Amino acid sequence: MSELQQHAWQRRVWRLVVKIPKGRVATYGQIAAWLGWPRRARMVGLAMRHCPQGVPWQRVVNAQGGISPRAAVGSMLTQRILLEQEGVVLRSGRVPLVRYRWQGPKSESRSRRRHGG
Repeated sequence: MSELQQHAWQRRVWRLVVKIPKGRVATYGQIAAWLGWPRRARMVGLAMRHCPQGVPWQRVVNAQGGISPRAAVGSMLTQRILLEQEGVVLRSGRVPLVRYRWQGPKSESRSRRRHGG
């Protein structure tokens, strides 16, 4: 992947992450699949490492609902605090995905149609 393609990929990731509603999370793998790149969760992680201000990075978790380890331990604590401020309750250090997983951008538009929005 060229540097230009990598920057385009990062922007696509960030545009999708911005759509994750407050109080919901998505996994790195989900985001990769929604963007047409299944099995590229690590690329999503790389994009999230460089996300600009205003992107709700805290809403992206690993496949088990956990906060992925980082070099800066403080950012892991920050992610937990930000999620809790949005109403996400962690259990044993993980987000219960059954309750808080966002079903994606397509599920949101289907829901609006059903409810007349």
